Amino acid sequence: MSHINYNHLYYFWHVCRAGSVVGAAETLYLTPQTVTGQIKALEARLRGKLFKRKGRGLEPSELGQLVFRYADRMFSLSQEMMDIINYRKESHLLFDVGVADALSKRLVSGVLETAIEEDDQIRLRCFESTHELLLEQLSQHKLDMILSDCPIDSTQQEGLFSMKIGECPVSFWCRSPLPETPFPACLETRNLLIPGRRSMLGRNLLNWINIQGLKVQILGEFDDAALMKAFGAAHNAVFVAPTSYAQDFYRDGNIVEIGRIDNVVEEYHVIFAERMIQHPSVQRICNRDYSALFALP
Repeated sequence: MSHINYNHLYYFWHVCRAGSVVGAAETLYLTPQTVTGQIKALEARLRGKLFKRKGRGLEPSELGQLVFRYADRMFSLSQEMMDIINYRKESHLLFDVGVADALSKRLVSGVLETAIEEDDQIRLRCFESTHELLLEQLSQHKLDMILSDCPIDSTQQEGLFSMKIGECPVSFWCRSPLPETPFPACLETRNLLIPGRRSMLGRNLLNWINIQGLKVQILGEFDDAALMKAFGAAHNAVFVAPTSYAQDFYRDGNIVEIGRIDNVVEEYHVIFAERMIQHPSVQRICNRDYSALFALP
């Protein structure tokens, strides 16, 4: 076997991804008969069946699974190559960023300001979800970059890079008057609102509470700091937010800081694929000094 027809392989790749000849034909703007003919030609070349029936669809045979693994790497790399080339040529660039919904929007906004400059044509699109779902979309090339509260292990996530850009300690806040009991024992005297435990900050905070031996009553878990503040003020509960929010909260004379912990922090990491290294927005974000943004009040 001296060579392989890469058009045949490309059609096979699309059938695997779509799960059917009809689905692949719609994506390729071809007739199902044309796609079927190309698959049969590839099977003849490889001397084996590439698919088997599964209900009304198709799934790769053992040979098909092997071929798909290589085809997927080949065509994914070709897409990455074209992305990088287009980044250099296109005057209008979309920059799709996924933001972990647990992160503080004020600090995220400060990071994303770096991605855009007045004299270029980059257009920013932001999507919020969980770290796990965003990471899956990044791996599928549906996102260009992620802002998350936890890093990844690059040795376990081939082709992805993670960089920590800052961190911020957290404080406990409540509506005045202040609790009479000193911090942190006062946390046992009022209901408590915390970040969702699916977030890194939420899990670390619960661990800190357990280490302190505190018997707290958790009224709710919130991913959005502004919503947590509003709910906490309405129910006279203690709530948690990054210490950097002080300048915003102090404008409301009824909200006061009752305690601060430095060994539990909200971390900020950017995660991106190797193909994005040349993207101007990624370079700006990774090269910026964020010390002023994360400085304490």
